[in-house]
Amino acid sequence: MIPAPDLDYALLAPLLLVAAGALAGVLIEAFCPRGPRFAVQAGLAFAVSLVALAASVAVYAGGGFGPADQPGRTVLADRAAVLTWIALSAFALLGVALFADRRADGGLSAFTGRAADRPGSDEEAEALRERIEHTEVFPLGLFALLGMMLFAASADLLTMFVALEVLSLPLYLLCGLARRRRLWSQEAALKYFVLGAFSSAFFLYGAALAYGYSGSFALDGLGAPGGEAELRVAALALMAVGLLFKVGAVPFHAWTPDVYVGAPTPVTAFMAAGTKAAAFVALMRVLFAAAETDWKPLVAVIATTTMLVGSLLAIAQSDVKRMLAYSSVAHAGFVLTGVLDGDAAGVLFYLLAYGLASMGAFAVVALVRDAGGEATAAARWAGLGRESPVLGVSFAVFMLSFAGIPLTGGFIGKWAVFAEAASAGYAWLVVLGVLLSAVAAFFYVRMISVVFFADPDALTVASGARLTTGVVVLAAVGTVILGIVPGPVLELVQQAGSLVP
Repeated sequence: MIPAPDLDYALLAPLLLVAAGALAGVLIEAFCPRGPRFAVQAGLAFAVSLVALAASVAVYAGGGFGPADQPGRTVLADRAAVLTWIALSAFALLGVALFADRRADGGLSAFTGRAADRPGSDEEAEALRERIEHTEVFPLGLFALLGMMLFAASADLLTMFVALEVLSLPLYLLCGLARRRRLWSQEAALKYFVLGAFSSAFFLYGAALAYGYSGSFALDGLGAPGGEAELRVAALALMAVGLLFKVGAVPFHAWTPDVYVGAPTPVTAFMAAGTKAAAFVALMRVLFAAAETDWKPLVAVIATTTMLVGSLLAIAQSDVKRMLAYSSVAHAGFVLTGVLDGDAAGVLFYLLAYGLASMGAFAVVALVRDAGGEATAAARWAGLGRESPVLGVSFAVFMLSFAGIPLTGGFIGKWAVFAEAASAGYAWLVVLGVLLSAVAAFFYVRMISVVFFADPDALTVASGARLTTGVVVLAAVGTVILGIVPGPVLELVQQAGSLVP
């Protein structure tokens, strides 16, 4: 007889609340009339994200974390997991605000009215005329949040795989729901789905091989002594492929620019911040548990190529969203340098700083518009700082944070991960990272120059989009606070430990 699981409902409260909210959203979608449905779904998603944030803070403040040595556990609510829950819930709050803003584009959200309508068809025109909106995006976003939270707290490989699919499937759908440039959006969703399915298959195959040599799906089984060395290496390599795909590391990054550009910008913002945070924590759990395998040299090579490819390709971009996509690739490389020390502190801080700046930068993209929708051509951003000083200054803060300039969260984050790489004996990688940070600073400073010093272009700023503007301001303030007063957050992440079960 299979024994009943022993659940600590207090520790699992954030996960359970998000799951309940997502299921409630499905019921609302089925039974709530169309008129008030958008407001009800948006309000529910915001409330669930806020309650999940409060519950995560309460779990961390309570200090009663789950035992790390409990046999048969599948979810590990340790300090790193709970801190990641807090960050993900905060990203979800900002993401819901972006999803719900209908002032940026003609009184409708960024999502298409009916996904089944063929682009350019009479049915699509009818849906636009009747102002039909996809309200399923809110429960889909909550399901993605649930998968991210479970992904970061998984203590065995099967749970990690289930969490990977729970976070991925809603994002595949959301990427194809853009109201404008729908063919690009559908292409992005298809590419993300096909490549994501391959990466999931790699991860699952690796988990099967891990079970073959250890006889267990538990993460601590990855470091079990004995077993076939070939199976051990193959299992870790295959699982790393699936996880490195999610973080957008080279050579598994090819999906990133097309998906980031084609997806609705609110989805891009949420995905860039949340998926990267959850996937890096899961990656660290797998790597740190596989202590018998010397994975650090290979990770150092991947970090090097990722920083190099992301930084160099970002320079050549003339589209702001595509530039931010390649910037995301470069930042995945910077974060990987912090993994080499076997400690999660620097990585967690970097993920928080990058997530805030990334969400803020994409929120600015959603507000800069022309007659065809979002004006993503970099040349069209000329004079944004004069047209809207708030957006211009905020965007400059995000660019400076990406570049790692002092007094921003990005500077502290890079200092933290580079310090960990140096302590692990990879000083050469730190030198290379600093040099590539200087290269990356070129296109960030170039965007600031366009925004403030180029001759103004005939652009339009969606000044009435209060929710999106609020996300921009909150993200900018958070980025500056992390740069000026990083001490409290650094103290929290330094308690996260090495993530070893």
